[in-house]
Amino acid sequence: MVELSTVDLLIASLLVVLLALLSLRQQSNISRQLIIAAVRTAVQLTLVGLVLKVLFENATLGWVTLMALFMLFVAGREVMMRQERRFKGWWGYAAGTFSMFLSSFAITVFALVVILGNDPWYEPQYAIPLLGMLLGNTMSGIAIAMDRLTHAAWEQRHIIEARLMLGETANEAISGYRNQAVRSGMIPIINAMAAAGVVSLPGMMTGQILAGTLPVEAVKYQILIMFLVSAGTGLGTLAAVHIGASRLFDSRQRLCLDRLREP
Repeated sequence: MVELSTVDLLIASLLVVLLALLSLRQQSNISRQLIIAAVRTAVQLTLVGLVLKVLFENATLGWVTLMALFMLFVAGREVMMRQERRFKGWWGYAAGTFSMFLSSFAITVFALVVILGNDPWYEPQYAIPLLGMLLGNTMSGIAIAMDRLTHAAWEQRHIIEARLMLGETANEAISGYRNQAVRSGMIPIINAMAAAGVVSLPGMMTGQILAGTLPVEAVKYQILIMFLVSAGTGLGTLAAVHIGASRLFDSRQRLCLDRLREP
């Protein structure tokens, strides 16, 4: 494996700086966001690398669980912040976080115990990267689906209320928009699976090949990851949309858009 130096990373960062300067010249508003995102990426990944180094040297269930919960809580915040019209109060945070906990944690434990069969099963070398990939993709799917659901409910509120007055239940009145939200949340992972190996080489497979793993073995791991990620994203999106759709109505099946924050 070719080791990268700090100079190599600085050279790569010049590409991001060049893009920011070009965006600034075009009077685009993304230059500042791009630089901040790049700095956050470098700092966060460096800190994670140092934390994982210590975690690998002290591989106990308690420390692995603490790291996993920290990742979950941060992912929950990202889901909440990516929604323009999110739910007020703790619901805005809890809906996405709980859905990711149900899907990503359950599938990660299943993969570690049943498929990989590590001893111990919580070996951080496998548990943390696997959970990270599941949380990252599930986070994106849930954020897109929840944003689509709340936007549709707000924009189509008159239609939904008219359907309720005509005798439909809350579930029937919101069903079409709920299905669209689930579809929107699943599109990225479906596209990724459809293009894998033909249009692009997924990140994990590329990383393993660069690290010297045989391509055939890297492919096996990538197929496993894609299946786990698709299941985690799908289950998390379904759970989040179900919770969100239920939250949009009260016990008398009235549409309650006052539960949503203004953008």
